[in-house]
Amino acid sequence: MVCLQILRGGYQRSKAPQRPTLDAYVGIIDEILRSDKTLIKKQRHTAKRIFERLRDEHGYTGSLTTVTYYVREQKRRTKEVFVPLAHRPGHAQVDFGETLGVIDGEECKIHFFVMSLPHSDTVCVKGYPAETTEAFCDGHVSAFAFFGGIP
Repeated sequence: MVCLQILRGGYQRSKAPQRPTLDAYVGIIDEILRSDKTLIKKQRHTAKRIFERLRDEHGYTGSLTTVTYYVREQKRRTKEVFVPLAHRPGHAQVDFGETLGVIDGEECKIHFFVMSLPHSDTVCVKGYPAETTEAFCDGHVSAFAFFGGIP
């Protein structure tokens, strides 16, 4: 029996599922999956092949289905996920950065204000001697003038 706890947004297990026949072999499966990451996709173990190795090499008496579910869950957890970024028109991003620059032949630190409009990929950059409130406000005024008013 699995204990579930009701949370906002759905269900979440209060404890990990118990797999009495598989739990002793989880470390072996994890090691196979870890070593497979260095191989090309065609040479990686399938769940069926992992099941066969467990059965033949380690005396596993459980089912293929149990191994398949575990392998699928492990692959799902380690898969890279990409979230596409979408920016609506009119949204801006602001930040300060710093770099070393040369002014009148002397190397100095330059603090730069950056405002970007991700929807149009337009960027305004202005340098200042320090990161101050005045520089922040002046950067906004300069950026809005550069963008022609409201983005």
